[in-house]
This record gives sequence, structure tokens and C-alpha cells, in this order.
Amino acid sequence: SGLIGCSWAMVFAAGGFKVKLYDIAQQQLTSALETIRKQMKEMEKSGILKGSLSADQQLALISVCTDLKAAAEGATFIQECTPENLELKKKIFNQLDLIVGDNVILSSSTSCLLPSKLFTGLKHVKQCIVSHPVNPPYFVPLVEIVPHPETDPSTTERTYALMKKIGQSPVKLSREIEGFVLNRLQYAVISEAWRLVGEGIISPTDLDLVMSDGLGMRYAFIGPLETMHLNAEGVANYCERYAEGMRLVLNTFGPVPEFSGEIVQKVNQALSEKIPAVPKVLDARRKWRDECLTGLAKLKTQMKSD
Repeated sequence: SGLIGCSWAMVFAAGGFKVKLYDIAQQQLTSALETIRKQMKEMEKSGILKGSLSADQQLALISVCTDLKAAAEGATFIQECTPENLELKKKIFNQLDLIVGDNVILSSSTSCLLPSKLFTGLKHVKQCIVSHPVNPPYFVPLVEIVPHPETDPSTTERTYALMKKIGQSPVKLSREIEGFVLNRLQYAVISEAWRLVGEGIISPTDLDLVMSDGLGMRYAFIGPLETMHLNAEGVANYCERYAEGMRLVLNTFGPVPEFSGEIVQKVNQALSEKIPAVPKVLDARRKWRDECLTGLAKLKTQMKSD
């Protein structure tokens, strides 16, 4: 019932589904429900609440429970949102494996643990899948659907259909890979950003500006492959024009950075001057980020309907 769990609960309730929010401590659940209620009411007031139901109707769909068996009873889909700890996640899935039937889908929110490490050996492995959200899932709709080698194709298709139904943007990976797709792309950008700052080519704040006021504006609406397509007379033409230049630049990329030492201090100092690394300031900036994401999500929805 932490940040991701609460966000998933809100997304499912917005889609009209009954949700049982499970945690080991009643106090955590009480606090989670209050957080959800507050967020839903604020979003309803601002006109950005998801779904066709009112905040009160959505809240009525969410109940809480401290008993795992009771939480799983009658479920068609179970989304695990425990901390990113392999042993803890395996423990939960082992417990669920003993109590669920043959129709429920067992899904994990993990951002980097491979399905083969999470689900291998489970009796219901064919019903297991990773549905990796982007933080915060309520405002950023992408969900990476990653199968275990033994996952039944119907599990993938049912998960994909459910995510579409609740308004998320699911993508299917044909097989597991370290970091899935989102983090592989993210780490490639971080890696080159780190090298450019480390080599003194550009300051940390200007580097971020290249993304936020440059590439990021484009990528908020179209991906890198469509960008290629539109920046020439199609992808084939883009490759004819720019392949040599791209290879030339890519061959100058250095090794994978260590993410330690002087560059950490340099980047940390620059970012801390802009946003002091204290809870109150970081929380305020995160709130601002989420408001920006909300506005962007609203704009994208409007543009799609136009």
C-alpha cells in the first residue's frame, strides 16, 4: 500500500474495478486510504480525475485487508507492489501460489527483476507476468508487460487487454531482458549525459535543458523511430542520409561510466544548488513534476480526441 500500490489501486478503481488493497499493518492501510481519498478529491476538484465514476464512487470500490488469503479471494488479477527486493517478492509469490486458482493472473510491478528470477518453480508459473509501471503510474500510463519463459500467451493477452481497459498504455516484450525496455533506453541517455558532463563539455543544468526543452518535448508525443521517419522522407531515407554521421558519433562514445567519484560530486552540487536535497524541497519539486505530468497527460488526451 505504498506509493505504487496506491497509484495502481486508483488506476484500477478509475477503470470501474473492485480493488482489495493488502498490507501487513492496518495502520499502513488506513494511511493509504486517506492518501487515496485526498488525491482523488483534489483531482476531481481540478477536473483531472480518471474514469467516468465520481471520486466517491471510485473510493467505494476500494477496500483494505491484512489477510493475504482474503485479499486474493475472488480476484481475477493480482498486482504485487512490494519493495524492490527479490527475496521479499519471491516470498509473496510463493504464498500466493498456494492459495490462488488456475484463472487469476499473478503480476509484479518490479522495475528490474527478471521474471525468470521471480516466478521459476511456481505451480502457477503460466499465470505469472511482470507489469512494470512508470512512476507515478496514475499520471504516466506506460506499462511494460514482460513474460516468464513459461508464461502462457493468454496471460500476456489478458494482461494487455486489462491495461488497455483501465486507460494505461501497455507494451509487450517478446521475452525478458535486463532492464526491460524503458530502463535500457533511460540508462543509455543517462550514460551519455554522464560522460558529457564528466568531460566538461556541458554543465549538469544545461544538460538537463537539452532534454527538457529539446529532445523531451518531441519525445512527449513521438518516439525516436517516428522522429527519424518524420525528419526525412521516411526511415529508409533517414538512414541513407544520416547513417554514416550516426555511426561516426556513436563510435566516439566512451565506456560505461562508474557513476562514482568526482563526477557524482559535480552533478550533485549542481542539482543541489537548483533543488536542495532535503525532504521538504524534494517533495515540493516532485509535486510540481506530477502537476506537469498531469497537465501533459490532459493535453495528450485532448489532442488524441481532436
